[in-house]
Order: sequence, then C-alpha cells, then structure tokens
Amino acid sequence: MNDTRQDAWTEEEDRLLADTVLQCIQEGRTQLEAFKEVAEKLSRTAAACGFRWNAKIRKQCQEQVQAAKEKRKAGLKQRITYPAIETSSIHSIDTAIQLLEKMRTDMPQQEDFVKREELNEALQENRDLKKRIEVYETVWGKINHLIEDVQKTRL
Repeated sequence: MNDTRQDAWTEEEDRLLADTVLQCIQEGRTQLEAFKEVAEKLSRTAAACGFRWNAKIRKQCQEQVQAAKEKRKAGLKQRITYPAIETSSIHSIDTAIQLLEKMRTDMPQQEDFVKREELNEALQENRDLKKRIEVYETVWGKINHLIEDVQKTRL
C-alpha cells in the first residue's frame, strides 16, 4: 500500500516556494506575499504554503534567508542617491555642506526603514507561530478527547 498523499509537496514545488520567499525577502516584500504568489501558481492556499515553509523549507534555507536579508540591506543603502556635483561647483563649500547635511538626515531614515522591516518580519513570524501553536493545541485537545473516549469504552 502506497502511503503517499495525493496533495504531497514535490521537490519542484518546494523549490518554487523557497525561491519565491527568498526573492521576496531580498526585494523587501513580506513572506505572506510570497505565500500568496506561490499559492496561486500551485493551486494551494497561502496558509498551506506558509505551513510548508515554516514546517520544512525554512529550516533548510536559513543561510539563504540570511543572505537575502543582507542583500536587501545592502540594496537599501545603495538606493540613497545624491545629486551629482558639477565640476564647476566642486569647490563650493556651500554645495559640500548641503550634500553632507542631506546625507546626515537621510541615513537615519534608511536605518529606521531596515529596522521596521526586521520588526515586521519578526511580528509576522510571531503571528505564524501563534497560529501553529493554536493548531497544535486544537489537535492535542482532540487527541485527549479521543483518549478519554477510548478509556471510557474500555470500562
């Protein structure tokens, strides 16, 4: 008897999920967006994709997740653009001061953005874990009820 589920995840589906989540992380989008995107492609629910990610794939891709986060942070730092200083005004102290002031005010905003992104990811992961705990508690409660029913029928 073959115990493979009809809706079992294939390696290709796992790879699509992993690649999509990693791409979203790198682009600064949420994992939930990745789950929704993959869910559409695979005709599964976003919750199923999230569960698969958290239950199996995330553990296998921890280094890649960290690398994607680092790439995102590096990309954010590179996105800060400053006006080009023309050669004729290169010696202008006022222009240099303005540029330095702009850099000083822009850098904390970028750092705050990165921190907000990390906080949002942590909050999302916390919500996902709470949902998993609820599922486990529900299943555990059902198991306990079944055990009680079996014990009652034995008496």
